[in-house]
Amino acid sequence: MTSSNILIVYPETHKTKVAVLKNIEPVFLKSISHDPAELEKFSDPYDQKNFRIQALTEELKKNNLNIRDIEIIMGRSGLVKPVSEGVYEINEKMVNDLKNYLSGFHVTNLGGLIAYDLARELGIKAYIANPVVVDELSEVARFTGHPLFRRKSIFHALNHKFVTYKYSKAVNKRYEDMNLIVCHIGRGGVSVGAHEKGRVVDVNQAYDGGGPFGITRTGTLPMGQLVEMCFDGKHTKEEIIEMITEKGGYYAYLGTKNLNEINRMIAEGDETAKMVSYALSYQVSKEIASHVATLKGKVDAIILTGVIFDSSRFLENVKMRIGHIAPIALYPTVNDMEALAFYGYQVLKGEIEVKEYK
Repeated sequence: MTSSNILIVYPETHKTKVAVLKNIEPVFLKSISHDPAELEKFSDPYDQKNFRIQALTEELKKNNLNIRDIEIIMGRSGLVKPVSEGVYEINEKMVNDLKNYLSGFHVTNLGGLIAYDLARELGIKAYIANPVVVDELSEVARFTGHPLFRRKSIFHALNHKFVTYKYSKAVNKRYEDMNLIVCHIGRGGVSVGAHEKGRVVDVNQAYDGGGPFGITRTGTLPMGQLVEMCFDGKHTKEEIIEMITEKGGYYAYLGTKNLNEINRMIAEGDETAKMVSYALSYQVSKEIASHVATLKGKVDAIILTGVIFDSSRFLENVKMRIGHIAPIALYPTVNDMEALAFYGYQVLKGEIEVKEYK
């Protein structure tokens, strides 16, 4: 196969990450920062799309990269409708669902929209891989406590699936033959999933649902107190959603979501910072241990992933509680860009089925 170029587009709240790869080898990687004041001019997040496209294309030109040399684009896409795992070509149906917030809005929705517009201009194809709404829940895991409510699957599916792929290769076993518990702590929320023979049969809803708190997410809250807040006349719906998804967790307790700053506070003896970190390790450990029951006591390994596990103190606090359950594999990074590159390369080589979004 001749050499081919892959473009990866990964939007974050105030950044757009961009990578260009020659086959699987990165030749360009940039995190483009956006002035928050500039982004605030757009009343609808969807309207940021062209602004980010312009910033991206200008950055490529500045670095003497010809966008016309790109052969496929991989976008980090967010809240589409529930799908099975895999790679999907971005089509009009997906674009409509993303821009109309079918399943809600997250900044990664812009990844699919930007990728699609660029691909259409270039006359090539754009894809997503394992969006956050990959849904493999068992039927029993969907139950809540009332028939008006059902649990949804929203989690770090791209990262979960990629680290299980890497782990299975490392131990020379098939993912489909193992029972694994994967804990990913992102820069927002936490997802802990039970992977049973190649399917995520149970996972906490990591966006605006339950589970451990995270860097900016509240996780599970006392329901009665939350209901009281919703009807106290002091808070709007939007303010409460923002509290749950963007202003909870470490950010609410410590006033920062910067992990380097948080680790500095802990190192300098800040007692609140130490206690909040310990509380997260406690909640994460409980969530992991609960899936021993999900997997009927048969756990081949526990995979811990996310940059927070670079902290030896945090890692040891988790291992202290769950280290006896099964072997632990550690991937203390966010693998999303690497994962998108991997799936893009598989598409180029024709080694993976590309699914249609319907």
